[in-house]
Amino acid sequence: MGFFRFAILLAVVGIGAYIYMRQAQSAGAAGGADNPQGTVDIVGVKHDLMAIVRAERVHTALHGGYGSIDELRSSGDLSMERNNRGPYSYSVDLGGSGFRVTATSSAPASTVAPHVISIDQDMQFSEQ
Repeated sequence: MGFFRFAILLAVVGIGAYIYMRQAQSAGAAGGADNPQGTVDIVGVKHDLMAIVRAERVHTALHGGYGSIDELRSSGDLSMERNNRGPYSYSVDLGGSGFRVTATSSAPASTVAPHVISIDQDMQFSEQ
C-alpha cells in the first residue's frame, strides 16, 4: 500500500513539473526570454521609453509644448545620454494634441522580440 501511494505521489510531482516547465517555456517565448540579454534589452527599452514620456510631461509643464529627444536633453528634462539600447533606437513623433515615443529594432525580424515598441502620452504601450 505504501509503494502505491509513493508511486502516485511521484506521478503527480512529475506531471506538475512538466506543466510548470511548459508554462515557463511559453511565457518565456512570448516575452523574448529565450535570450536573457534580449529580455534585459526589452525591459530596459520600456524603462527608457517611460523616462522619455516623463521628460515630455515635465518639458510641457515648463516650456508649454512637447520637444524632441535632443530638446528634452538640452533643456535638462531628460538625463538619458543615449538614443538607443541594444538594437533599439528611439524617436519621438510629435502631434498637436500628443506624442508617441517609439523604439525601433535594427535586428532581423524575430518571432519572440517585438520589432517596434511604442508608448503614447497616456503611457499606453504597443508592440509590433
